[in-house]
Amino acid sequence: MAKSDDLGAIGRFREELDPTVFLFGAGLSVGIIALYFISPTIVENAIAVANESMLQYLNWALLSIVFLIVLFLLFLIVGPWGRIKLGDEKPEYSFLSFFSMLYSAGFAAGVVFWGPTEALFYYDNPSPLFDVSGGSAAAMTVAVQQTLFHWALPQLAVFTIMGIAIGYFAYNYESVPLRVSSALTPLLGADNLDGTAAKFIDIIAVFATIGGVATSLGFIGSQFVTGLDYQWGIDMGNTGILLVVTTMTLLFTISMVLGVDRGIRRLSNFNMILFVILMFATFILGPTVFLVLLGTQAFGGMVTNFVSMSLFTGAGVEGGTEWANTWTVFYWAWALSWSPFAGLFIARISRGRTVREVAFTGIAATSAATIPWFTFVGGSAVWAQHNGVTDILGPVGEHGAPVAGFALFEAFPLGTVFMIAFMILVTTFFITSADSSTLAVSMMTTGGKASPSSINRVFWGVVLGMTAAILMILGGVDALQSAAIITGGPFAFVCLLALLGLAREFSSKFGRVLLQEDAWIVGSRPSERPSSGDSDAVPGDDD
Repeated sequence: MAKSDDLGAIGRFREELDPTVFLFGAGLSVGIIALYFISPTIVENAIAVANESMLQYLNWALLSIVFLIVLFLLFLIVGPWGRIKLGDEKPEYSFLSFFSMLYSAGFAAGVVFWGPTEALFYYDNPSPLFDVSGGSAAAMTVAVQQTLFHWALPQLAVFTIMGIAIGYFAYNYESVPLRVSSALTPLLGADNLDGTAAKFIDIIAVFATIGGVATSLGFIGSQFVTGLDYQWGIDMGNTGILLVVTTMTLLFTISMVLGVDRGIRRLSNFNMILFVILMFATFILGPTVFLVLLGTQAFGGMVTNFVSMSLFTGAGVEGGTEWANTWTVFYWAWALSWSPFAGLFIARISRGRTVREVAFTGIAATSAATIPWFTFVGGSAVWAQHNGVTDILGPVGEHGAPVAGFALFEAFPLGTVFMIAFMILVTTFFITSADSSTLAVSMMTTGGKASPSSINRVFWGVVLGMTAAILMILGGVDALQSAAIITGGPFAFVCLLALLGLAREFSSKFGRVLLQEDAWIVGSRPSERPSSGDSDAVPGDDD
């Protein structure tokens, strides 16, 4: 009986595959892993050259494109197109579960990882855009302001634009599958989504997802390994890296096999509860009044300087280009490398919701969760460093960024409890992200199936884990950052094309907008579901 079941599972795995996307996507990813074992130097040099070229020639493009995406999503939130629905069914999940899954599957692991760390770097070395000295009182506000800018709107904007584009065309056109290339339906044509261009986009999406998520897995793994060495003097070396990554891979694979409802949804809800508890515990036990004042001023500064910070390339400013490339361009590229899988996952859970709901949840609701976290945790770190409560930059300089959380919470009452909660949170957030990303890659390589086979998911989970381990052994954080920039750069242009495609689609089909009883009414009834050739049908709200 077991043998028959195994043969059935293998048969389903083979039957569901999109041979072109799977073979080329897997070949590209596995090929790099194999090449590392043959000649690590070749892989290291290739990553360095590709990274340098991307930063030299495309940094301005990444900054400009992400800025345009933020503006477009803000327009979708307040404008008439926001009432357009993704499909004509009721939402599958409650808003709380929808928000929790979107946040957890997006960048929450990075939020937790960089929470106690990032503002310290800007406090010590502020952006050249601002005329403040490192280590000064003024640098404290600028540091938190810069952190809020990096994590509040733009990163999740690139996930959200892909999610809306994929979801709209997949749920409102009968012949469009749920896959990354579907975001470009207006440009490729609904009848050409099995063509060469669409296949190429899906192959690059697989590669970008592996690189982007492996970067996050590497960061989390390094936090464990470095934390053990810093806190308890346990130096595990490369063996420890492999052990941690293997354990992480096993955990998110188990969650992935359980499925979206039993695995991702439940874990996401747990994540948000622990996230809120740890955040407010830090606020209460930390310098509470100072954090309120600092957060207010930093938020105001972010809003006031949003445009200049978004488009700062560093040109003409001493050290400016290097600073911008190291921080802002890296973050945008990292987010862009996640945009294929995150967008596909957002589309997967957004059926039945309006464009406004998805856009608002994607950049506004998530920012409402992220801003207090970086204000309370990051603000406590710079306050402790500036006032000599504890030295965090010293251990960071010796052991690296992953120890900042340990050094900060060590100074808190019940510091061990904080550290344990911190590590649990960053782990469970990453498990959710890796879970959803592996599901998304499996969907990409099966032509858009919502529930790919377990064999397919496990295969991509192993590939992801091996890639992360190799990047960590190869060069630690530097190699991880380079990989994210290389895999994310090309998807800046895919996101831009998705934006242009949506603007073209919405303006041509929903251009006739009436204002009636203080509500925007868009087009006709949602029951009039369009096909790829029905240019007059308009999906809208029932309101």
